[in-house]
Amino acid sequence: MKRQPAPRIYCIPAAQAPVVAVFRRGPSNWSSVGRWDLDKGRYEHGAWLGGRIFPRRSDLSPDGRYLCYFAHKPSARWPHGEAYVAVSRLPWLFALHAFGTCGTWTRGYYFVNERERDAAEEKLPVGYGLRSIRPEQFASERRRGWDEATDSPARDPADMWDQRRNARLCKRQPGGSRLLRVESIGWAGGEWTRQAIDGLRVVYALQDDAGIQLLPQLQWADWDRQGRLLAATRSGHLQVWEIGQSKPKVVFDEDLTVLEPDCRSAPSWAQRW
Repeated sequence: MKRQPAPRIYCIPAAQAPVVAVFRRGPSNWSSVGRWDLDKGRYEHGAWLGGRIFPRRSDLSPDGRYLCYFAHKPSARWPHGEAYVAVSRLPWLFALHAFGTCGTWTRGYYFVNERERDAAEEKLPVGYGLRSIRPEQFASERRRGWDEATDSPARDPADMWDQRRNARLCKRQPGGSRLLRVESIGWAGGEWTRQAIDGLRVVYALQDDAGIQLLPQLQWADWDRQGRLLAATRSGHLQVWEIGQSKPKVVFDEDLTVLEPDCRSAPSWAQRW
């Protein structure tokens, strides 16, 4: 039996809650969403979509309740067309609010809070608004405390899509001294193999006083509030690492390779605000 490729995984942590939205792609014409509860150490799988979700052009509300996702579903038969933005209750995709876009060049949208809601491009009935994402590499990470590294190549002012460089970002470990680093590899937006997400292939590394340790086994990573490393491995696992003075210790592991498309309807609570 031919072994299926490991799924592509990208995560978006909530800014104010111990919740992570998990985007999984695979088989290639299927996308799915899950909810990772960090406090309870539990992963809840949700909806499947027979199409593509673009996770780097999606967002999770600060309280971890609502998902704003950009999707392309060629078979869609509704007024919003085949390329659209929708808001749902994590981890489901039932559209509580939706609108069509001009196609897959759309940059996607992110949540803004009550103070910024009046200036938002889309207003929602739950205290948030939506604003279009700026065309820059690692836009979601930048909104979550990542900074451009001092050794990152400068952006060319003429590069309106921020594609022609290998941007490097870093984020300091909460309560610790290590830096988590991420770098884009290849031409941003032009890579669709080797577990690239939205055309962006990356490599992660940990930096401390002893130097830089590459983490080639990871396709996504970030810190949690306790300074633990949250990771999605290239083999298709979600993990939590405790990083001490010796080898990192894996204290949570969820295998996402075993999931198969399951088109369940969203529960009733996910069909209302």
